[in-house]
Amino acid sequence: MVAGDSPAYVYNGRIEDRFCMPARLIESLATTEALANVFSDQSVLQAMLDFEAALAHAEARLGVIPRSAAKAIKNAAKAAEFDLSTLAADILRAGTPAIPVVRALTERVRQKKPDAAGYVHWGATSQDVVDTALVLLLKRAPPILSGDLSRLARALRKLSQEHKHTVMLGRTLMQPAPPITFGLKVAGWAASVERSKKHLDQAFADTLVVQLGGASGTLASLGKKGMEVARSLADHIKLACPEAPWHTQRERLAGLMCACGVLTGSLGKMARDISLLMQSEVTEAAEPGGEGRGGSSTMPHKNNPIGCALTLAGAHRVPGLVASFLTGMVQEHERGLGGWQAEWPTVAAVIQATGLAAASMAEVAEDLKVDPSRMRANIEATRGAIFAERAAMLLGAELGREAAYKILQEASKKSTKQKRRFSEVLAEISEVSTHLDRATLRRLEAPEEYLGSAEAFRKALLSPKSSQTQKKER
Repeated sequence: MVAGDSPAYVYNGRIEDRFCMPARLIESLATTEALANVFSDQSVLQAMLDFEAALAHAEARLGVIPRSAAKAIKNAAKAAEFDLSTLAADILRAGTPAIPVVRALTERVRQKKPDAAGYVHWGATSQDVVDTALVLLLKRAPPILSGDLSRLARALRKLSQEHKHTVMLGRTLMQPAPPITFGLKVAGWAASVERSKKHLDQAFADTLVVQLGGASGTLASLGKKGMEVARSLADHIKLACPEAPWHTQRERLAGLMCACGVLTGSLGKMARDISLLMQSEVTEAAEPGGEGRGGSSTMPHKNNPIGCALTLAGAHRVPGLVASFLTGMVQEHERGLGGWQAEWPTVAAVIQATGLAAASMAEVAEDLKVDPSRMRANIEATRGAIFAERAAMLLGAELGREAAYKILQEASKKSTKQKRRFSEVLAEISEVSTHLDRATLRRLEAPEEYLGSAEAFRKALLSPKSSQTQKKER
């Protein structure tokens, strides 16, 4: 999809102008086209204007302001007709986006209907505009994220099923360990991402609430109709209405930021594993390549893990951004100084990084190249040393754990030094051959016979019951 084909912004049944990908090269590795459009300058401004138009509509409906004023405010609230450059300069000087936006909107209303201008922003405060606009932007993110996460989930489940019997090295502390199946590894990725997505969905649901509190969070300027206006406003822009304004209570947004951090970490773990499997010394899996994807500026032979790199970049950045948001939660009294003013760029960066990670790993998973023969070859390259644990369990029952461990440790060193198979070295040790016959030693190094509960675990991770267990734990 090219920039000009980006989805239209639909508000209250009205299709607004299409938004193009903002031309910000410095953010080109930190977002997707869809999410860049969500947080574009025009989109942010339109969200603020939508709040003002919806507030006027709610107040007119309840007889707080004239209906003709509400209509004039709605007609003037079109972002395309505002000077974004001038607004940006004025916002920096004002210290809040709301004051210059309200001033500019008021002037536009005055030009068309002078007697309606005084009703712009009636009873609201600057933070009401900023917070509700942010929530309106966040409301557009779940479908984008869910689309990519659903693609990823389908791809991982398919991949896990296809490779449920594909044996590979387990790796602990970056060293070879007893075998697992690639299907189990993929199921672990899938289950982690799906658990994280459930938390994210709930966090979004908790966060999508309107903000309308007026100067001190009492809506005193609206008299006895404050709560009615708030409910009508929420209904009009299809947000939930909280029990009371939340100017300095930021835990809903903090929960969303934390959920994004956990999900991005889950995606980062998957990206780390795949990038390690792509190393030329391993080559057990590979990202899809293609024109303009994965190449090097100087080395023609390279196929770099680009999707993993983008995901890991987000996984590195997001925890710091989450910490920044959490620090800003400590806000003063009824309206804070500096805390909420810091949130917009932080929230936008976290959501975009999370979305890029989800989109990148969906692309990787859908066309991941897996090499089962290389996986088996890497098992064989250990010359059976990874089955020392299996030998310890067999021999320990006869000689005792400590004695067996010492014998097997020496045998492993000899196998490595002499580059001989582990089972051959064991066959020459009298304490071993007395208790383990040659047939047992030959079977010792068969990876399919030492997978334990791998398949049971794989099925459990992908079972719908796993999500039910999670609900019970909550």
